Amino acid sequence: MPYEKLKITTPAPVLSWANHDLGSEETKMAKNVASLPFVFKHVALMPDVHLGKGALVGSVVATKDAIIPAAVGVDIGCGMNAIKTPFVAEQLEGKLKKIRMDIEASIPVGFNENKDVEKVVTNWQGWADFKELHQGVRDLQGKAMRQMGSLGGGNHFLEVCVDTENQVWLMLHSGSRNIGNVLAQCHISTAKDLAKMSNTYLPDPDLAYFVAQSPKFHAYWRDLQWAQEYAFVNREVMMARFKRVVEKHLAGGKQTKPLLSVNCHHNYAEKEVHFGEEVYVTRKGAVRAREDDYGIIPGSMGAKSFIVKGKGNHDSYCSCSHGAGRLMSRSKAKKHYSLDDLIQQTEGVECRKDEGVLDEIPGAYKSIDKVMKNQSDLVEVVATLKQVVCVKG
Repeated sequence: MPYEKLKITTPAPVLSWANHDLGSEETKMAKNVASLPFVFKHVALMPDVHLGKGALVGSVVATKDAIIPAAVGVDIGCGMNAIKTPFVAEQLEGKLKKIRMDIEASIPVGFNENKDVEKVVTNWQGWADFKELHQGVRDLQGKAMRQMGSLGGGNHFLEVCVDTENQVWLMLHSGSRNIGNVLAQCHISTAKDLAKMSNTYLPDPDLAYFVAQSPKFHAYWRDLQWAQEYAFVNREVMMARFKRVVEKHLAGGKQTKPLLSVNCHHNYAEKEVHFGEEVYVTRKGAVRAREDDYGIIPGSMGAKSFIVKGKGNHDSYCSCSHGAGRLMSRSKAKKHYSLDDLIQQTEGVECRKDEGVLDEIPGAYKSIDKVMKNQSDLVEVVATLKQVVCVKG
């Protein structure tokens, strides 16, 4: 669908691909961001947009000469990884429960971490720069090493999926774990302190920013890039382990070559050129979708997911949605739905069906089909997936 321009008066307009009318709080959040003096051209809202902290989740904000740490958020580099395997659905028959149990035994979830650090982790070149990171994380290198190759909690997941051609896919969702969170909190706190000290007017304290070329900006940008790379590698390490589990059950342990691999961030910032100018693009719950970029748009744990290819729509800063987007908060979902609802809505999926994952019930999310319909001008669908195994964080 073509975007609509929000009927608000701000220095920068807001273009929305949202599949719902924005509520008053969402509109206020969009207005706050679009009112900042350094916002470039316009703000773009993706179809899955919903309330966040400071900025809306599902928003793309391009800025000149400044960056907002809270707009990137605390799960720096959070994103998706998916591989298309040479296996077919029939090979999974009778093996789903064993596969799920082996995944849970191989990949730590929630607050858990690896007992031993893999060689591929210790060999990561990023550790050489650890001593340059914010002093607030200097004592966390051991924890960061043990957490690389772990899932985390909340809406993070690992899934075995089958596409419409009966091909088996492996897909996971995770970010920069504790180290990214602590780095983000340190810099967000610094930005807020600077705003107070300088009496800078902000429509929301969470929109505190760093001015480009300042020492604090450079420190944040360095740490941001490091955490984004950590998140990327974290997904690669997990995917390699995930792949070995599935190969054990479907190929007798023999290594196979993926037919397609995609690894993409959806909470991050990069320097890019748009409308002929170099800008800082913050995608808070959005995937880069330049022409021929591959992306991953997951639904909820009972819905379809999509592998997509970007169309390079410049009005969206070459971006698309990062998922279905929440329809209701976690606390509201727990009050609204029962365990019976969860069992019904995840029928046919080998997954946990207990109150610990009730807040992730499919009904708590928007319709992924509507979200996809609203961004037909942003991406084309390459593959449609349905999960058969889901491991939640």
